[in-house]
Amino acid sequence: MHLNKRVLVTGGAGFLGSHLCERLLAEGCEVICLDNYFTGTKLNIQHLMDNPNFELLRHDVTFPLFIEVDEIYNLACPASPIHYQFDPVQTTKTSVHGAINMLGLAKRVKAKIMQASTSEVYGDPHVHPQPESYWGNVNPIGYRSCYDEGKRCAETLFFDYRRQHNLRIKVVRIFNTYGPRMHPNDGRVVSNFIVQALQGNPLTVYGEGQQTRSFCYVDDLIDGFVRSMKTADEFTGPVNLGNPGEFTIMELAKLVIEYTGSKSKIEYRPLPSDDPKQRKPDITLAKQALGWEPKVKLADGLKKTIEYFDWFLKRK
Repeated sequence: MHLNKRVLVTGGAGFLGSHLCERLLAEGCEVICLDNYFTGTKLNIQHLMDNPNFELLRHDVTFPLFIEVDEIYNLACPASPIHYQFDPVQTTKTSVHGAINMLGLAKRVKAKIMQASTSEVYGDPHVHPQPESYWGNVNPIGYRSCYDEGKRCAETLFFDYRRQHNLRIKVVRIFNTYGPRMHPNDGRVVSNFIVQALQGNPLTVYGEGQQTRSFCYVDDLIDGFVRSMKTADEFTGPVNLGNPGEFTIMELAKLVIEYTGSKSKIEYRPLPSDDPKQRKPDITLAKQALGWEPKVKLADGLKKTIEYFDWFLKRK
């Protein structure tokens, strides 16, 4: 009955959520941003508050929500090890109860719904790069399990709602993403290295720094989200969204030192439990089904991210 598409973004005040809200507003949508501010912050969406099409709700997805929407992007969940291991039971509840509540809402209002899943569903992979058909190698009782298994269960729920209630679902698996508005204390490698370099502290490298990661700039990822939501109802995913360019952690550390002009040294620490040694997406399906592939080079994305953190650290 409303003229513009009404879209709910859970976790909307977080790193990815705030960029998604921005993109949807630019496309003329009415956006309802929902967050409980466990890791999100109003600073991320402050510049959107005066937009008449933007609405902010303080709410936890582990509790039911009753609103009217056309589409739902379910991003709510702490996504970095430091944050999701702080309260692991709550992390699992956010993934599982949150999925149940958002799927229930989608079922009631007949909305299309997208689940922001993760490359962590592949665990420490035995297959490289990881295609969507790979079932993964996940420790179900380790320190990372609250996140890995929570997200795996959320995917199960999405597909069961599809089979049982014919719900219109989309599932995307996010690989390492970076960019402005990352949490400075999230313990992720890009934000860690940049903050350490800007403050002149040693860059902490775990193990020998030979483990690999693929880094996708946030604008590319958000474009993948929107393209996924626009696909025909028959396409459900899961679909990998990430940058197939593979870098060792040591290569990343050297780039950050170079681009920040820092005199920081590198400090080695023991490798954490269940830390994946390789992570690289196979994005064949994303290219075919979404016409999507990342465009921003690591060098360009890092420079923009460093600019943001430089502003963030100086603003006080």
